[in-house]
Amino acid sequence: MKKISIIYWSNGGNVEVLANSIAEGAENAGADINVKYVYDATIEDVTEADAVAFGSPSMDNNRIEQHEMEPFINQFKLLPNNQKKIVLFGSYGWDDGKFMVDWVQRMKDYNFNVIGHIAVKESPSDEELLKAKNLGEELTK
Repeated sequence: MKKISIIYWSNGGNVEVLANSIAEGAENAGADINVKYVYDATIEDVTEADAVAFGSPSMDNNRIEQHEMEPFINQFKLLPNNQKKIVLFGSYGWDDGKFMVDWVQRMKDYNFNVIGHIAVKESPSDEELLKAKNLGEELTK
């Protein structure tokens, strides 16, 4: 059974809804799921998982949340991430979602294997929730 960690920061609830959809997809595919708000997450939640999903809204000039998510993600810069499969997810409002393009590249630079990502404008649609669920399933393969 694959162990999947889903770690996110959410303010308005949109990122949390995406996290739950990803968890549902992975769980339906038979994975052991660990869903945590980033404040409660540890490095081991990532290093001991077979695959990971990180989520954050776009904030502060097209960047991930800077007080909790950024410091957490930054810890992986110098770790041997060994092409661990990850999915990135998030939401944006006033900008164009460019934060996701930058975040995907950053995770590739940190030696993660980004197998998918989703960035939704404001609240996710039913179609976007289905995509998130499918991304959860992909993490288990």
